[in-house]
Amino acid sequence: MDYVTLGRTGITVCKNGFGALPVQRVSFDEAKRLFLRAYDAGVNFYDTARWYTDSEEKIGYSLSHLRDKIYIATKTGAQNTDAFWNDLHTSLTNMKTDYIDIYQFHNPSFCPKPDDGTGLYEAMLEAKKQGKIRFIGITNHRLTVANEAIDSGLYDTIQFPFCYLATEKDIEIVNKCKENNLGFIAMKGLSGGLITNSAAAYAFMAQYDNVLPIWGVQREHELEEFLSYNTTPPEMTEEISSLIAHDREMLSCDFCRGCGYCMPCPADIEINNCARMSLLLRRSPSELQLTPEVQEKMHKIKNCLHCNKCKSKCPYGLDTPKLLADNYKDYVEILNGKEF
Repeated sequence: MDYVTLGRTGITVCKNGFGALPVQRVSFDEAKRLFLRAYDAGVNFYDTARWYTDSEEKIGYSLSHLRDKIYIATKTGAQNTDAFWNDLHTSLTNMKTDYIDIYQFHNPSFCPKPDDGTGLYEAMLEAKKQGKIRFIGITNHRLTVANEAIDSGLYDTIQFPFCYLATEKDIEIVNKCKENNLGFIAMKGLSGGLITNSAAAYAFMAQYDNVLPIWGVQREHELEEFLSYNTTPPEMTEEISSLIAHDREMLSCDFCRGCGYCMPCPADIEINNCARMSLLLRRSPSELQLTPEVQEKMHKIKNCLHCNKCKSKCPYGLDTPKLLADNYKDYVEILNGKEF
């Protein structure tokens, strides 16, 4: 089994973290079955967030009796200290624990620091002093914020999108974390579903000994696929290297990662899926994307208000309205040019 140490925290875990966002979509008992199956196979790191509806509650329901044998990371999207303490209290209650191993600021648009006027970082320090959190982390999709967090010396871990579609600047973040002894937690390892070969995704990650991938899981077959890599880790073979090169050529461009930070849309467009529909059609069974339900969602693109709110909120600086229009055009063409 491969292991990774999260920088200065000293936390050493199985190099297969459990991303608990998708368990929102399953029942409490099904979530418990998945969590315990993962634990029995050696997975001991679980990542969630206050924004993930009942995900924290499901962790408490499933794993509280194993608390001293696992590591839990969660996140707060609080914008002020009152909301921070409310989030922290709720998370501790939900997960039936009196401490959180890594408490992370959830994709803030800036890097919280002491004396920045928000009081957020000071609240983190106080929570740590009280023993309610062990380490301070930050998650982000913005290179500028990620670099600032690393350079500040204020954070123990950073969670950032990382997969084999990574740019050189993304790889620099990983290497910089290693140089500065920060733990690096990799989200979006499958790029929101655009990467369909998990063995290739794992093999790429395995090249970086300081990277902890967290895989979003909601189905048993998905979990078993990742768990198989605990005993037989995929290696960077010539075949996998060729597949990665092909995918990078096809996908390394301005594409929607599906992070969802552009949402909600005032026109009720499901932007995080509709803005990348062309790629989803080419990389997954097309019948899944051509159902009446998906057609209805795509049809809403015609109601775009061109308010540019989505564009202003995109952490990747994408021209989201243009992406929506282009994807709608491609979608209609795939439907043989027949409007719906």
